Amino acid sequence: MDIRKIIALACAAGAAASAFAACDKKNKMTASVPIVEETTAKKTTEPTTTVPVETFPDYPVTYPEIEKKTSGNLYEAEKAELKGGAKTATDLPEFSGDGYVTGFGSEGKASVVFDIDVPSNQHYDLSLNISSGSAVTCRLKLGDEQLTEFRTTDNGKFTYITIYGVFLTKGKQKLEITPENGEMCLDYLKIENNTSLSDISYDAKGELVNKKAGESAKELMSFLSENYGKYMITGQYAYGGDNSELDLIYRTTGKYPVIRFSNFEIPDESYDASFKEVDAAAEWYLNGGISCVSWYWKAPSDKKKGIRTEDTDFDISKAVTDKEIAELTEEELRELYSKGDISKECYGLLLDIDNMAGQLTSLKNRGVPVLWRPLPEGCGDWYWWGAKGSDSYKWLWQLIYDRFTKYFELDNLIWIWNGQSNSAMVDKRTFDIASVDLYLSGEKDYGSRFYEEFAAVQKFVGSNKLIAISECGSVPDMDAAFRDNAVWSFFGVWYGKYVQNDKGEYNEEFTSKDALIRAYNSDGAMTLDEYRKMRGIEPAEAKADGEAETSAEKTTTTAK
Repeated sequence: MDIRKIIALACAAGAAASAFAACDKKNKMTASVPIVEETTAKKTTEPTTTVPVETFPDYPVTYPEIEKKTSGNLYEAEKAELKGGAKTATDLPEFSGDGYVTGFGSEGKASVVFDIDVPSNQHYDLSLNISSGSAVTCRLKLGDEQLTEFRTTDNGKFTYITIYGVFLTKGKQKLEITPENGEMCLDYLKIENNTSLSDISYDAKGELVNKKAGESAKELMSFLSENYGKYMITGQYAYGGDNSELDLIYRTTGKYPVIRFSNFEIPDESYDASFKEVDAAAEWYLNGGISCVSWYWKAPSDKKKGIRTEDTDFDISKAVTDKEIAELTEEELRELYSKGDISKECYGLLLDIDNMAGQLTSLKNRGVPVLWRPLPEGCGDWYWWGAKGSDSYKWLWQLIYDRFTKYFELDNLIWIWNGQSNSAMVDKRTFDIASVDLYLSGEKDYGSRFYEEFAAVQKFVGSNKLIAISECGSVPDMDAAFRDNAVWSFFGVWYGKYVQNDKGEYNEEFTSKDALIRAYNSDGAMTLDEYRKMRGIEPAEAKADGEAETSAEKTTTTAK
């Protein structure tokens, strides 16, 4: 690496502790961001003995035999069962049948229950004809199980709202719709056989967008692409630089996840905690796994350094500039700032970007390829990087990509775009994997959202990109994923209550123990032992004392 880039990293923390400290020709930046030049990862904790409760058999992927039949049954709402005060009305024009149903109120207690007769085991599209003057959240249940939630339109006209790719079994069933927070008018339900599942493709080529990517990153991306649609790769978030969540998964299921997810931060003062996470990510790779790093970025503010929009006073729109700054040295950036050519918000972002580059450079120096996920959930306004609209978000994404790949020459990154919406789409030449975050309110089954989300993302990113679940609250059902032709590349369950309780024991609130065991032992899931075997990896911890490799590159061989 060019010495000027190392100097830039060393200066990135800013004068004193503030990113916005006064900066003029008289003030010199102090070196405080170390780059680890070592070639092997150090242990972050003393080794512990983790023993599974028991071993389990492999579970083959199974689901009912699918029989495709053309259908188009229509069910009038006024003839269905009305509950909680819902009533029939005829005031609006252009309704079907003898009327429509309204009177739902805003308390989420009224509903309509349709008795449906499903002609065969297959996937269906469920269309509801609804009129509403304001967007209302509706819950759709099949029997006692929630299928999905959706939002109505707000145009005051009867409009089709379709939930695609819902798997229904043959026979009589009850389908219930409940508006949760507002009034609406429901005309009818139409059920038709789905034809879009066959549009899903798994032909991603696996070529990294960074044409100067290193061999370890290329090999990992090639492996992910070769197994896309064949397996769902297991993953779990870890917190605090250790592997307690992953060890708990092993004790419960007899299997470790392949991917260790973690979050890197820009330290306020000490770098010890940050590099503990760096060491843990490197160690997981050296021991035969995959490391994924997210960046939940505390805003570079001198007053409120929050991640969420309400927790910071930082305004990203004030940082946006049309100046070409991605490849400038720290000295050149400091001069621009001192002259007022870039704002303090822009300069603060650059200091943080360079700090993060220092941590990722440490992984590069150890030969560690990284699934890299900056700016999560970019489509929303709940984080400051999305709070001022898509233009500011896209500008920041491009800045990070250019500075990391061109200036710092980080060739070990596989870029994950987690924008989640076509409105937040960045340049497709700047990411390798598209991902979504899936959380349900008090429910353990993803239902139709599994297919809906997958199909929606593939529609706007294209079939040449891998699609993954970067965060979720419960472990996906492997049988449902293969049944619905929505085989995500990988998933990552969030830490804390989503996997363990206050006593460090497995928490069944979001995924039952039986479901977890079945998922991790499913033939459709790839676990750490299987990944190591497929890639011919011998973990560093398994090597004999005189046979330890001297670099991370030597622990990984190309997938056969």
